[in-house]
Amino acid sequence: MEENKDKNQAYKGFEQGPIRPPSEAYSLLLRLTRNCPWNRCTFCRVYKGRRFSLRPVDHIIRDIDLIHTYITRIKQIIKPGLPSDQEMINALYGSFEVKDRVAFNAAMNWYASGMESIFLQDANSVILKPEDLIHILDHIKACFPETGRITSYARSHTILRIKPHYLEQMRASGLNRIHIGMESGSDLVLKRVNKGVTKAGHIRAGLKVRAAGMELSEYVMPGLGGIDLSIEHALETAAALNAINPEFIRIRTLAVTPGTRLARQEQQGLFEKPSDAMMAKELRLFLESLDNIQSKVRSDHILNLFENLNGQLPRDKEKLIGIIDRFFDLPENDRVIYQVGRRLGFFMGPEDMEDSSHMDQVRQTCKQFGVTPDNVDEIIDQLMKRFV
Repeated sequence: MEENKDKNQAYKGFEQGPIRPPSEAYSLLLRLTRNCPWNRCTFCRVYKGRRFSLRPVDHIIRDIDLIHTYITRIKQIIKPGLPSDQEMINALYGSFEVKDRVAFNAAMNWYASGMESIFLQDANSVILKPEDLIHILDHIKACFPETGRITSYARSHTILRIKPHYLEQMRASGLNRIHIGMESGSDLVLKRVNKGVTKAGHIRAGLKVRAAGMELSEYVMPGLGGIDLSIEHALETAAALNAINPEFIRIRTLAVTPGTRLARQEQQGLFEKPSDAMMAKELRLFLESLDNIQSKVRSDHILNLFENLNGQLPRDKEKLIGIIDRFFDLPENDRVIYQVGRRLGFFMGPEDMEDSSHMDQVRQTCKQFGVTPDNVDEIIDQLMKRFV
């Protein structure tokens, strides 16, 4: 791991990283690290070509203090729910001694959303020294005691290296949700995509997070096993999650994007991505295999074929499977219309087609681009690359 630890680097202002989970759309984003310390997964291009570094703790504290300064004044000038014009906002920004437009916009957006949550960026903030992270968390809570949720991405490998009492201290200091990219529970798939962890490691890390009293979101990636390992991928991932029983299971369908090692493997014939229908069957098998857990299933991403695949296990298991079955009950040409309309953002589930005002538009799009049952997956792949 190449890591920049220069604590004498100059502070250059408030920072925000490139990504956050969709569930953190209204969170304040605080950047603790830059990029990804692993950065070797074959399917991910987000941080390729970028060096990982830890931000100096005093820079992070300055970011927090700057947001606190802005929020304190914003509360005095702008009342929740009342309109504020651009002239008022510009005057407010101009009144600050320290002017940082990125920080000010972040503070304004966070205040408008209710200041309920904070997300720590980038890909693995818990890699900081535990004492440093606890100090940062304590400062966050001192500045924003009303904020109820602080969350971070983490790698299972990193969680396994943190002593349990440190995780418990992090939880006591406010870090109450961890997002982990499990992607797969199959050792064959994990090795092939160079995830850097085994199924057993994922399970131990997940149980460790839960034992510390934190909520756990585990991300799974339909399609990542390719056609050859599709069944293995579904069954082993379900088995791993059955062992962990996380609060959230989040679906992120595979998109093979240019510039990744996986894309090169696909071009070389070493990886064959399943079609939408194949991944739907894989997802159905996965859901069928989830057993004796109380996780919430969430499908909150445009990459997913079924955005309405949301429910509470075990209560909603049959409902979730029924959504997939409804897709297969559609005539072949209607399945094509649904696939295209879904990726254009018009449909969340097959039932949306019944009274949608967008049906003619989707049909016209299919006609314009010559979409047929034979080429729909190729065209969908191009659409999906816009969202990664």
